[in-house]
Parts: sequence; structure tokens; C-alpha cells
Amino acid sequence: DINLVLKKFGSNIIFSNGLRDPYSGGGVLHYISDSLVSIYATEGSHALYLLYSSKNDPVWLMKMRASIVKVMKGWIVEYYQMLSSQNVEVV
Repeated sequence: DINLVLKKFGSNIIFSNGLRDPYSGGGVLHYISDSLVSIYATEGSHALYLLYSSKNDPVWLMKMRASIVKVMKGWIVEYYQMLSSQNVEVV
């Protein structure tokens, strides 16, 4: 059971899928926890969101990238808050 394994051993993972990709059927398509996140686009295909951004990118692609960045920024904020609460100096 992938959910059980990930809950026990995984953290800070974004599972990103484009549902036009035939591989998406084997992907994680739902949130498992706050640090095991699924982000997908119904219009997307294999790894399209990983390419450089362009002024011609469709809106759904810009939203998907923005969602990924938002999640990652949240994790970074949590990390620095944890460090400061433990009085760890960040260099």
C-alpha cells in the first residue's frame, strides 16, 4: 500500500502529474499529508511543467507551476521556523 509506506517513510514530496500522460494512472493523484502532496493538471502531459516557462504557456500550466512553488515555499518557511524555535543559527 503506497499510502502506508509514504506516510511512514516519506516527507516533502510533490507528486505532479498530467492526466494526459499514460503514466499518470500509476501516479499518486491525491494528498496523503501536508508533506506528501499531489498536484495534477487534466490537460498536462509527461513532464511538460518541468520545461522552461514561456510567455506562450497555457494558464493551467502557469497555475500548476505556481502551486508547486507555493508548496515548496511553505516547506522552507516551516523549516526555518523549526530551526529558530530550536535556537539554531542559520548561516
